[in-house]
Amino acid sequence: MKVSVNGAVLRADPGPGQCLRSFLREHGYVEVKTGCDAGDCGACSVLLDGSPVQSCVIPAFRAAGRQVTTVAGLGTPEDLHPVQRRFLEAAGFQCGYCTAGMITTASTLTAAQRDDLPRHLKGNLCRCTGYRAITDAVAGSVNIEKSGGARCSVGAPASLRVVTGTEQFTMDSTPAGLLHLAVLSSPLAHARIVSIDTTAAEALPGVRLVLTHRDSPAVAFSTARHESRDDDPDDTYVLDSTVRFVGQRVAAVVADSLGVAEKACRAITVEYEELPAVFDPDEARAPGAPLLHAEKGPQARIADPSRNIVAERHGGTGDIDSGLAAAHAAGGAVVTARYATQRVQHAHLEMHGSTGWMDDTGRLVIRTSSQVPFLVRDELCHVFGLDRDAVQVFAVRVGGGFGAKQELLTEDLVALAVLRLGRPVRYEFSRSDEFTKAPCRHPFRVDVTAAAGSDGVLTALAIDVLTDAGAYGNHSPGVLFHGCGESISLYRCANKHVDAQAVYTNNLPSGAFRGYGLGQVAFAVESALDELAQRLAIDPFDLRRRNVVVPGNALVDAEPAEDLMFGSYGLDQCLDAVQDALAKGNGVPAPDGWAVGEGMAVAMIATIPPRGHRAEATVTVDTDGGYTLSVGTAEFGNGTSTVHTQLAATELNTSADRIRLRQSDTDAVDHDTGAFGSAGTVVAGQAVLSACRELRSAMVAAAAQSAGVPPESCTLDPQGVDCGAGRLVPFAELPAPLTGRGTHGGTPRSLAFNVHGVRVAVNTETGELRILQSVQAADAGVVLNPEQCRGQVEGGVAQAIGSALYEEIQIGSDGTVITQTLRDYHIPQPADVPVTEVHFAVTFDTLGPLGAKSMGESPYNPVAPALANAIARACGARLRRLPMTPARVWRGLHG
Repeated sequence: MKVSVNGAVLRADPGPGQCLRSFLREHGYVEVKTGCDAGDCGACSVLLDGSPVQSCVIPAFRAAGRQVTTVAGLGTPEDLHPVQRRFLEAAGFQCGYCTAGMITTASTLTAAQRDDLPRHLKGNLCRCTGYRAITDAVAGSVNIEKSGGARCSVGAPASLRVVTGTEQFTMDSTPAGLLHLAVLSSPLAHARIVSIDTTAAEALPGVRLVLTHRDSPAVAFSTARHESRDDDPDDTYVLDSTVRFVGQRVAAVVADSLGVAEKACRAITVEYEELPAVFDPDEARAPGAPLLHAEKGPQARIADPSRNIVAERHGGTGDIDSGLAAAHAAGGAVVTARYATQRVQHAHLEMHGSTGWMDDTGRLVIRTSSQVPFLVRDELCHVFGLDRDAVQVFAVRVGGGFGAKQELLTEDLVALAVLRLGRPVRYEFSRSDEFTKAPCRHPFRVDVTAAAGSDGVLTALAIDVLTDAGAYGNHSPGVLFHGCGESISLYRCANKHVDAQAVYTNNLPSGAFRGYGLGQVAFAVESALDELAQRLAIDPFDLRRRNVVVPGNALVDAEPAEDLMFGSYGLDQCLDAVQDALAKGNGVPAPDGWAVGEGMAVAMIATIPPRGHRAEATVTVDTDGGYTLSVGTAEFGNGTSTVHTQLAATELNTSADRIRLRQSDTDAVDHDTGAFGSAGTVVAGQAVLSACRELRSAMVAAAAQSAGVPPESCTLDPQGVDCGAGRLVPFAELPAPLTGRGTHGGTPRSLAFNVHGVRVAVNTETGELRILQSVQAADAGVVLNPEQCRGQVEGGVAQAIGSALYEEIQIGSDGTVITQTLRDYHIPQPADVPVTEVHFAVTFDTLGPLGAKSMGESPYNPVAPALANAIARACGARLRRLPMTPARVWRGLHG
């Protein structure tokens, strides 16, 4: 077959049934991304004879004799297409995985089509941005500054590469002799494997290895990764003789091609002894329930395997009954209600995946889509009994994460296969795998009791939390601890109590998700407080003002916080900004006859994860006047690469484009716990700042000695060190190498705040909802990159709108995941997301780099309760279960 790709002739025959997307990638056009293989996301969009198509649903043979254009064929870094330039200048991306397809489609739009972007760009999904920046890019808005340090909206260091499709993602490099791994999954929710016959699979041509539980190391671990591996229960094996959810690994096949590996999986015969299963967490903790991990001892760190309890937390202050009595005596009100949140998929467009090989020295190398490469390396060493020096793990640019890539889901199988074969091996999830194998957001059931006197001052606040961990504990202890933390310690109250349990079931495992439990508990607490405000006829903003913590207050949930403190405080500004914005009424008009209401909610979050988060950084001055900055944080749309270069440029008195960044490689940089818990700016950022300060002092001292002047008379200059009296010591004359080192240990921790407000319209006949106005105020300390930070807020709001209104993983009565495609799941499209008005409090955090605080996770947390509160105030329907679909709104209206 002959096809023209970006003006060059390609002669090759596709395989039987091969799609155009895989055909193009097979021949080196890796700018065409894999996102769904179902025509749902648009990451693979190309032009076919000038018309945009999703190449994953186009048979490759249909391109014969035709012109195919990818984003790389539109323009180059030296000669950008106008649409590529617009995306660069508008900062129209975050992780950038969708950007190649987005630009390719946008390049064909007429002026009239650009005016109706939600309809004409609906086939291209973005999980990161919230679409405002993409809309700006298509319109030609310029949002970035050419250069600058902190507080400037400079573009991402990888901008040119992202918009031209030349930025490397995890699967964009293929080592010679690559083998492919496929997994046979369990069809049962709970069973013991009696026997496995792999004879037929091993006999197939092209099959190199079949792995079963007999090949697995006898070392238990957790797929969840934290600085301390003891934070999570050791309840998982690479391959286990007992399966505990539908979709769990049973066996793995390594073969010359993915097709052969999948065929071999189907040839494996497994005999199971089916075991009783339990799918409801209430039933799972009841006496007599089937036990999932009863055989595991204290070394597994499971709270109570005899009751299926992974983790639990109990405690408080004061007496709840006394608080309730005080509310009644003061003519107040008491709200007692149950709230529930659902399973949500992260839906990052780049799937989980790893490629492994042995390097020339016999070391194991893993290239992976991970937020935590150092923690992955350390756990692989633990599981396989390897020294750290024998393993390298690195991540290139990661296509989204939201907590999902804080797991070890593919690297262990790849490592096992590579160690057995000595050949390169790749394992990449499909989109269906993401729904059926990857951990989801924890579903929560939260009972809230809130009481206040007639003055609105809280006298009692209690929560009883039950969360479904699924078949494995993963992040459940941390999610339970964090979710029941700042949502409760946000409020002053003499009488508080927390009871919380995370319970094993035979459902899909739950894991880390943006907000790490806070979004689920905040939905319950903030909804209950709104009900309380309504009963007391107090404005919801005023009720918060009377009860939120202020500097000087103790921070207490189940127990007093040990290392949390107010590095700064901007919650009061956030409350004022959102209330003022709603009062001005900016937004779109409501349809005639629809009920209209406003809602708000508050969220507080620690700026660093608890129990340890560590980062080290180094920076070296180069003879050409540039600097090499080495820091371990992975870039997955969190924007840390941009912030780190800005911090370095500011401290070293240079421009961001003169900072060369090395990152997320256990061989090339020093330790970094990982890019989660919004720690990239605060923890790694402080390490970067410390390293740059040390280097600056060393440069000044060396130049002063050379010039024979005291160090205090010298200052750093973009061209060298200015020692006064016209004496400039150029970089090339400084001793080499001069290096600065910095570290941050993750404590003490400060607090960030977010307030969200919405105005909604509800069709009381159908339950349909429209968001008329969306506004969020954020206390992010000193905003180091306003455009980027605004994008983090907008992206968090968009993701929260999805999980508040329609996203849900449906699971059948036998534990089978029903939702297996993006089309059935419905992540927000451009038409679903309003423009969110973003305000930043003006604060300076004494614990953050140059006064900054984190703002990655937190914008997500207050959105769902703000929407629930707005719906209730619009039409009287108080929804206590997510998602708040039109059907649930209608049922709430009509009983």
